[in-house]
Amino acid sequence: MSLDNLKSRVPDYAKDLKLNLGSVIGNSELPAQQLWGTVLATAIAARSPIVLRELAPEARANLTPEAYTAAKAAAAVMAMNNVFYRTRHLLSDHEYGTLRAGLRMNVIGNPGVDKVDFELWSFAVSAVNGCGMCLDSHEQVLRKAGVGREVVQEAFKIASVVQAVGSALEAEAVLAEFE
Repeated sequence: MSLDNLKSRVPDYAKDLKLNLGSVIGNSELPAQQLWGTVLATAIAARSPIVLRELAPEARANLTPEAYTAAKAAAAVMAMNNVFYRTRHLLSDHEYGTLRAGLRMNVIGNPGVDKVDFELWSFAVSAVNGCGMCLDSHEQVLRKAGVGREVVQEAFKIASVVQAVGSALEAEAVLAEFE
């Protein structure tokens, strides 16, 4: 199970996705921990069993046990936060924004890895889940920590490609049932 296996499963009509997958993961300039934590967190967020099965073992091989767990934690906590904060933002009644959230999210304060890495993974998951408030919040934390726009963009490039590959492969799995 690997990036190469995943690329080989991408259908011909999605050749751009296959090339982009090789580029954003295979040619990334991110440090290994940032790269593979982003890959794992977005593979989880993409909700594609195929993508997760292929990329998780490679992520595990490239991450410390603490980073592997933290990337999973970023995907988990952001699955909750993205729904909560996106809903709060989309409601026309802005009074919801003044109410206490009352949701535990302690892992954000103590993720067990470098805070910048966890923020990057949380940002990437927020890109997959489409929460503008969370994207802005995490991007601001990253930028204040000195992370360049190129690194931030690298995270959402990975998120977009992983999500797209997952969508294409899941569609193919369903469509194969009719052929």
